[in-house]
Amino acid sequence: MKVIHLLFGLVASALAAMPFVALAQNPIVIKFNHVVAVDTPKGLAAEFFAKRAGELTRGKVKVEVYANSTLYKDKEEMEALQLGVVQMLAPSLAKFAPLGVRDFEVFDLPYIFDSYAELHKVTKGSIGQALFKKLEPKGIIGLAYWDNGFKSFSANTPILMPDDLQGRKMRIQPSSVLDAQMRALKAIPRMLAFSEVYQALKNGIVDGTENPISNLYTQKMFEVQKHLALTEHGYLGYAVIVNKRFWDSLPADVRGQLETAMKESTRYANDIAKEQNDKDLEAVRKSGKMQVHVPTAEQRQAFKKALIPVHKEMESRIGKDLLQSVYRETGFDPARL
Repeated sequence: MKVIHLLFGLVASALAAMPFVALAQNPIVIKFNHVVAVDTPKGLAAEFFAKRAGELTRGKVKVEVYANSTLYKDKEEMEALQLGVVQMLAPSLAKFAPLGVRDFEVFDLPYIFDSYAELHKVTKGSIGQALFKKLEPKGIIGLAYWDNGFKSFSANTPILMPDDLQGRKMRIQPSSVLDAQMRALKAIPRMLAFSEVYQALKNGIVDGTENPISNLYTQKMFEVQKHLALTEHGYLGYAVIVNKRFWDSLPADVRGQLETAMKESTRYANDIAKEQNDKDLEAVRKSGKMQVHVPTAEQRQAFKKALIPVHKEMESRIGKDLLQSVYRETGFDPARL
């Protein structure tokens, strides 16, 4: 009798193990496409997520990360996600307006956040979650907001005051807010895919750009730009998103494990963002190829006064109620400038 029980136990154990073995041999594959270098905050966080997803699901999920536009460029990746050709992206927040969700352009407004603390009140709170809900009719689930950093202007000529960008052809992401921002500075906005910016700067197709330092450094833009002004005039962050049909089809336990991996990855991404940008700024300085200017209080105020009118100009596009909600959350008051 004991032998029968023992044999039954062994067979039951083997049968219970079979689904896991099958999944381990044929794991659920998540193709995670992004357009920046591996050693940026987003690139590092994507690799961290891939590792933790594999560990927490015990091999049931394999995340394949495609960095630096090796699978899809930023003009193509959103359509690829909606078609289910890739399962996960981390596009910049400016990329949702072409889908008809203009609300996300609130993050593009110049000087709307003075610190990460103010920013996180929005991304970690009810406003951030309400914005994600607007993506679901598009077949997209929003999982997390990842920081990159605050943007600064670069060009081949010194940037001390707003007028220094007058007439300059400046690369921007596809965003009506960023278009208005450059026009407020009397610059000429030029929309270009991120993967095309280095060559455009090198060949003089554009005169300058705006980026967090980690992007400027890892894409080697500092080699083809002579001047950087640490204006920190705008925020660049990402939304980690997945194909809704794919996400909903996952077993509940696997989805829960991936949510845990994403929470850990988000903490990691946001913890390293400022650290990485500070490290890359030091590397830019040490290269000797770019002159770095830290604006005085008066110069920074001049940039703010030139750019804050963009908030009012874009109010009807983004939504007055949303804009006022962000102001209340962060304590920002444009009237105080």
